[in-house]
Amino acid sequence: MTSIRIAAPQTPEFRENVGAALDYAVRIAALAEAEGVALLVFPEGFLQGYLTDEASARRVALDLASAEFAAVLDRLPKSGPVLVMGLIEIDGGRLFNTAVVVERGVLLGRYRKAHLLRGERTFETGKDSPLFAIGALRFGINICYDTHFPEAAAKVAASGASLILCLSNNMMPRDKAEIFKEKHNAVRGERCRETGLWLISSDVTGERDGRIAWGPTAVLNPEGQVVAQLPLEEPGLLVFDFPCIEPLSYSD
Repeated sequence: MTSIRIAAPQTPEFRENVGAALDYAVRIAALAEAEGVALLVFPEGFLQGYLTDEASARRVALDLASAEFAAVLDRLPKSGPVLVMGLIEIDGGRLFNTAVVVERGVLLGRYRKAHLLRGERTFETGKDSPLFAIGALRFGINICYDTHFPEAAAKVAASGASLILCLSNNMMPRDKAEIFKEKHNAVRGERCRETGLWLISSDVTGERDGRIAWGPTAVLNPEGQVVAQLPLEEPGLLVFDFPCIEPLSYSD
């Protein structure tokens, strides 16, 4: 059995500062490349911030066919790991909470969040669950709240993937964060056990305006067990050697 090295940073939160987010991403990507990482997963809304009011979201949203997004791609490394990064997308006037998959400055595809919280009415729901591949590794994407719905993980499993990438942003009011502190991995573990998939999550950390984000940034195995995790409330880079196994035949 061969393995492929995957990684996820636990990052500070960047809000309406694309330049600073890109500087951070480039630095982390260089560290990951030095470690031989093939796949690097950033948090939900990483590029512009997790902005859910419509005025703010529209102000920073990027059309993936635009010159502005081409400039973002140009800033990203032309070597090293495939990058998966959360951002706010605009397409035909509609806003989406999106994860883009980028290889050496080239856009390979995107996933749009399918399950939206009440506070995310600014966004449209995504419909597709595309499959991506790096060599023998096949993966799909869920964004944060998606993992509360078995069908979101089931779509990833049915596509032929063996790994779910979970991009998250759990910057919450402190009382709510306390309640959910231990629940994030528990919910994600349920999806792993249901589907037989592995999962890697990437989250933000830090405090602002009475809110706190601890993480977690972690790897869970198909039994739903946490097999690697960064310390809570500390920025860092989680590196894990993922076993490239043939995905199980899955039907819901």
